[in-house]
Amino acid sequence: MKHPASREFFAYWDGKRGDARAPDRSEIDPNAVRGLLGDVFVLSCDAKAGYPFRVAGTRVCALLGRDVKDRSFPALFDTGSRGEIAEIIAAVADEMLPVIAGLTATSQHGALTHLELLLLPFNTRAHAPISLTGMLAPFDTDGGVLGELTLSSWRYIHPPQPALVPRALRKLRIARGFMVYEGLR
Repeated sequence: MKHPASREFFAYWDGKRGDARAPDRSEIDPNAVRGLLGDVFVLSCDAKAGYPFRVAGTRVCALLGRDVKDRSFPALFDTGSRGEIAEIIAAVADEMLPVIAGLTATSQHGALTHLELLLLPFNTRAHAPISLTGMLAPFDTDGGVLGELTLSSWRYIHPPQPALVPRALRKLRIARGFMVYEGLR
């Protein structure tokens, strides 16, 4: 992650998930990330509807030149990137793996703008619609409205692996009741 806002939002999300693969949507407190809310959005994981925005921050809407609520997220991308971004969103929701992506877009003034996209899953609950959150943060902007987004790079952010523990200690961790292991000191 290169953008400081992405790092801050990811750190907050990561702290909320603890040992789980993702935090519950109700655990995210907007007041805790108040300074980031303009760049934050929530997507509905409904492929047939085109992964529409449920909520979008003011800076996201300003970058895109319109209110994007209920509009398709992949539709913001050029035709070469739409299928790939839809697959990435589906993988984030299904596999519960965060994604960081690099994007580019040309502003209405003709300047090339580089952006960072962060997609973070929420823990799924029975009988509740699946959604994910994300952040769209520009590195530089000339204040103009952006055209179509182009996906330039992306990668999954894998959760840290637990440290390897010797076999005898693993056995002791899961053992219940009184056990005697000969030869351990």
